[in-house]
Amino acid sequence: MNQLTLLLTFFLCTCAPALNTLYAQEDGEKTEKSDDKKKDKNAYKDLLKDAKAQTGLFDVIEKEGKTYFELPLALMNQEILIVSRISGHVKGLNFGGAGMRSRPQQVVRWQKHGEKVLLRSVSYNSVASEDLPVYQSVRNNNFEPIVATFDVKAYGKDSSSVVFDVTPFFTNDEPMIGAIDDDDRKNFGIKGLDKDRSLIMSVKSFPGNVEVRHVLTYKGDKLPDNQVTGTLSVEMNQSFILLPAEKMTPRQYDPRVGYFSIEQTNYGLDAQRAEKQRFITRWRLEPVDMEAWERGELVDVKKPIVYYIDPATPTEWVPYIKQGVDDWQQAFEAIGLKNAIMAKDAPTKAEDPDWSPEDVRYSVIRYVTTDIQNAMGPHVHDPRTGEILESDIIWYHNVMNLLRNWYLIQTAAVNPEARTPKFEREVMGKLIRFVSAHEVGHTLGLPHNMGSSPAYTVEQLRTPGFVQENGVAPSIMDYARFNYVAQPEDEGVGLMPKIGVYDYYAIRYGYLPIPEAGSVAEDHEILNAMIKEKADDPRYRYGRQTRAGYDASAQTEDIGDDAVLASTLGIANLKRIVPKLPEWMAEDGKYFDNLEEVYDNVVGQLRRYTGHVASNVGSVYEWQRSSDENKVVYETLSKEKQQAAVKFINEQIFTTPEWLIDENILQRISATGVAEKIAGLQASALRTLMNDDRLNRLVEQRSRDANAYGIMDLMNDTRSGVFTPANTNSSYGRTLQAAYVETLTKLLTNEEATADVKAGVRANLNQIQRQLAAGKQNDDLLVQGHRGELDQHIRVALTGLEAMTGK
Repeated sequence: MNQLTLLLTFFLCTCAPALNTLYAQEDGEKTEKSDDKKKDKNAYKDLLKDAKAQTGLFDVIEKEGKTYFELPLALMNQEILIVSRISGHVKGLNFGGAGMRSRPQQVVRWQKHGEKVLLRSVSYNSVASEDLPVYQSVRNNNFEPIVATFDVKAYGKDSSSVVFDVTPFFTNDEPMIGAIDDDDRKNFGIKGLDKDRSLIMSVKSFPGNVEVRHVLTYKGDKLPDNQVTGTLSVEMNQSFILLPAEKMTPRQYDPRVGYFSIEQTNYGLDAQRAEKQRFITRWRLEPVDMEAWERGELVDVKKPIVYYIDPATPTEWVPYIKQGVDDWQQAFEAIGLKNAIMAKDAPTKAEDPDWSPEDVRYSVIRYVTTDIQNAMGPHVHDPRTGEILESDIIWYHNVMNLLRNWYLIQTAAVNPEARTPKFEREVMGKLIRFVSAHEVGHTLGLPHNMGSSPAYTVEQLRTPGFVQENGVAPSIMDYARFNYVAQPEDEGVGLMPKIGVYDYYAIRYGYLPIPEAGSVAEDHEILNAMIKEKADDPRYRYGRQTRAGYDASAQTEDIGDDAVLASTLGIANLKRIVPKLPEWMAEDGKYFDNLEEVYDNVVGQLRRYTGHVASNVGSVYEWQRSSDENKVVYETLSKEKQQAAVKFINEQIFTTPEWLIDENILQRISATGVAEKIAGLQASALRTLMNDDRLNRLVEQRSRDANAYGIMDLMNDTRSGVFTPANTNSSYGRTLQAAYVETLTKLLTNEEATADVKAGVRANLNQIQRQLAAGKQNDDLLVQGHRGELDQHIRVALTGLEAMTGK
């Protein structure tokens, strides 16, 4: 048996069976027999008298304001998952609402030690098979911390269980299950927890889990809400769930297909180093009849993924949210799994009085009434194997406002149904369906695929019927919203995203049964062949979301294969809709809040287009490749495309976008502010172009290729776009010139900028000084003052002299 097989057979945490056995022997054999003598035999009977008791995963006893857990000795040392959620939220507490997790999921185990019960935290960061000698070292070097201790209060029937008071654990400020973090404490001026106003509200015990709902009350002087009270109360729900006794066979993570994943260091692998292993997170979907499935029949799964709709969801939106769930059925049917995923109404109180959305046995689409404009799809998983156990989609009420703005701004130029402040029910419904499908994708294990959208050309997106069949991108997991490149002359063109060819491919990778594989390695060998078949097809490319932003082909909210062309078409549509906004947003008896919000969203959309294009400068396209493909991973964007990007910025942004200065709008929404909005657009473009990482890449690219776009190319091209006569003679333009000089001078003292970057900046500032000196002497006094101010700023930056003293 090789070690990979051992891994599957004995895939264990650092501190699992051998340590468990040690405790079981010491405590189970040596102390249990004497415990009956030490404890009053009537203690258990007395405790149960006049108490409320529940049976389940472990029994719960409630009496005289205290809560006791009764744990069977057989449950000691078994691994239990704790999920901490906020069930009663306070506005401003965090980004979220009721249903949000306040802490990462935790794995614990209860252990009995003498007259104490220990609660220990379990980590799966380091693992090894217990059959290997190295297991002992892994265990010793990953000792499980004791989170809490409890006194044994009584022994259950036949001394087969222990009873202990857990009330303080839920009414103190325990870090493992707390409601707020260190930043919250500082920001809200938290003075401490008030134990008198912190209490357990309810406890429910089920066969596979126990739910504890409790309130934590803090005192503070800078609270996010109800400040006059000096009180912050948060209701928490703690879910205790037993991890599966039979572990799911894990599936190896592959960076060429996007999945959320878990990572561990396995010291038992046949590698001459501390080897990392990484598994995807996925649901356990198994055909009820494997033989029928192997014959090619469509087969039901043993345990389907069921999403319950929160009873608090407005009834008019329930069908559309359900459709977003059911849209994934075809992706599973494509791999032979029938009824693998579905949406259901939550049971009523009459149907199931114990049903709770916090119960980890149920996956719920939670409807949260906050003004947050978003939705999200987190999940709970087994940290040993990556098996998804439960998932809640957090659906914020105000996501509808976000959808209204997106759809209007991006499609109204070609789409009459978007030209109104309030959409028809069917229109909003299809937008909700899109977001629902996207969030369900997250709960299936799929992260954002920002590299999907460039697979479709701008021409294809403008072709009637193409988007209807394929969506605006091959993956609904991309941040590709709506088809903003469609022009009024493109009759019959589609506008909506949909589950695409990449999504089918990703579901196949994660969920295709491979019964012939005898190990994780064999499983991945088969999947690797599948990936290699699609390696040259951009529709199947996965582009990870990165913070560095070096890959301009993996951006948020862009579509098409040509950022310059797509953004030019997008701006053409913005120019079309701006004059129409006062008409479209008019509502009898109402003011101009909608007009102002939509106008600001036009500015925001223009900022996105600018970012999409500017990010092409210094860009490196990343393709996830395995060594056996024998292909490059990183491709530098051509000089011509980078030049085109800077030309776009010069023409669309550094040349004042005067079409935004629409007096018919501005005179209705604000006494002032458009100059600040334009300055903000231009400053955003400058920050993107002059980012030190980007400039450093330009230096390196030129050093590796003499024909590449270099630092001086960018300096010369942007200077020529900023320092034009039109800008010098315009208030908007002079603001831009001042911002440009300010941005450059800061780079001279930026420790992250390389020597060549600073040299290029210095050379550019020298050129600007010469250009300023050559200005016309008969300019008006304001322009002359502007030239003098910029010259002084540059002189001080270049020489290090103090402007005010002249020293």
